[in-house]
Amino acid sequence: MNAPTESSGDDRWLIVTEDLKIPHSEFSFTFSRSSGPGGQNVNKVNTKALLRWPVVSSTRLPDAVKLRLLKRASRRITSDGDLLISSQRYRDQARNIADCIEKLRALLAEVSVEPKRRKKTRISAAARRRRLDHKRRQSQKKELRRPPSTE
Repeated sequence: MNAPTESSGDDRWLIVTEDLKIPHSEFSFTFSRSSGPGGQNVNKVNTKALLRWPVVSSTRLPDAVKLRLLKRASRRITSDGDLLISSQRYRDQARNIADCIEKLRALLAEVSVEPKRRKKTRISAAARRRRLDHKRRQSQKKELRRPPSTE
C-alpha cells in the first residue's frame, strides 16, 4: 500500500519510474472530515486527505507525460492547473495521505507509458470475398421467402 519513496536528506520523493521522480515538497495536503460511517470519531477528526499538486508548473514532469496527464485527468485539474486527488478510505490521516500518493503514482505510471501507434491494415482479399459471399447467400435466402411474382 505504501508508495515507493526515496529519502535524500529532509526531502522524500515519489518514484514512478527510473526517470520520473517527484519530490514530496511539490505536494500540499488539506484535511477535512470524512463522510460515511465511523461513529463519533467521524464528527471530530479531519481524516479525509486532499492532495494538491501544481502539474502545469512542475518541472519534474516531461512535456509528453504532462500532456497525457492533462488529457487523462482533465476532470481532476483545476483552472489554476492543480491536480486534486482525495482519499477517505481509511479512518486515519496518515493512511489516507499514503493512499493519495499511491493513487497519484498509479496515475503517473499509466500516463508515463507512451501509447502504441495503430498500424493501418488492409482487409485481405479472402476476407472481402467471404463477406460478399455471405451477403449474396443472405440475399438469396430472403429472395426465396418472398411470394412468387404474378408475371
